[in-house]
Amino acid sequence: MAQITLDRLAHSYESNPQSDADFALKELDYVWDDGGAYALLGPSGCGKTTLLNIISGLLTPSRGHIRFDGNDITARTPEERNIAQVFQFPVIYDTMTVAQNLEFPLVNRGVDVGEIKKRVDEMLETLDLAGKANQRAQGLTADEKQKISLGRGLVRYDVNAILFDEPLTVIDPHMKWQLRTKLKELHDRFEHTMIYVTHDQTEALTFADKVVVMYEGEVVQIGTPEELFERPDHTFVGYFIGSPGMNILPCDVAGDSVRVAGHTIKLDAEYLPPRGARLELGVRPEFIRFAENHESGIPVSIESVNNVGRHRIAKVRLSDLSMNIIVPEGQALAATDHRVVFDAQRCGVYADDHRINPTEDSRGFRHDY
Repeated sequence: MAQITLDRLAHSYESNPQSDADFALKELDYVWDDGGAYALLGPSGCGKTTLLNIISGLLTPSRGHIRFDGNDITARTPEERNIAQVFQFPVIYDTMTVAQNLEFPLVNRGVDVGEIKKRVDEMLETLDLAGKANQRAQGLTADEKQKISLGRGLVRYDVNAILFDEPLTVIDPHMKWQLRTKLKELHDRFEHTMIYVTHDQTEALTFADKVVVMYEGEVVQIGTPEELFERPDHTFVGYFIGSPGMNILPCDVAGDSVRVAGHTIKLDAEYLPPRGARLELGVRPEFIRFAENHESGIPVSIESVNNVGRHRIAKVRLSDLSMNIIVPEGQALAATDHRVVFDAQRCGVYADDHRINPTEDSRGFRHDY
């Protein structure tokens, strides 16, 4: 296992990059803890695989350095870095049996025969492949082959890190859940440093201790699943995390109030946004509710209500703005006169997509971006 330090790391596929737009991975400084479980989360083309390949040694960064336990390994090969990598599609030897595939990386490293058998048997049970241990891999299904790829990475105890590049793409949904749970159990047991690339928020949030959210080549937030949900630092994080994602509404800010579509929404703190910035209010569908009885609220019209099991999602319109609201199971909706109330403590103010903090107090007007 290793602590991984990304030191002013950046990469461009252009031969002579001139601006940030030319970089597939914009400058990044961060220390990944020894034994941590991380997920790189974001849409296709955001830089996840580029960063993973730099860590693994398949790609040399245009700028900056990467260190394992303080040692600069930027120029070292993947073999010299002592990492295991599991790719999106199975990489196995079809002519070998399942057991031979799993033992192959251990045999190459001269591990004791008794220890090899112990680890392979354990991995066969873990992956539910014990009954096919002596079967050639050629005749297996795609998800069984991918389980072998996972096992070949996990069977090694001495690696600095195990890297997963969307490894469950070919796995059926039920097996995905089982393997994610098993990966988490193995991480807790062996404390490998694990980095898991995915565009699926469910995979990221259920596997990782910390999630690295990427957007257009930039890391926009690193945090626990709870932090990403409760306090998104960027509008993309709010939109991408959650189902449905955060409502993002253009607004004007005046102290402890915002104006949205001509209506005033009271906040629980004062804000002093930067001049000239594009301002937006961010609030998750869970933190808007329909007003009850004679309670005051902002008038909206309901466009649709969809039942998704334990709750409903109401799509409403505020002037020309569309919002989603989570409606608890069993709550009745009035036939007319629909008004909504915002939870002031759960609203965030964003300037040019980045969350801003409240002023320090009503006298100092100090703020951070």
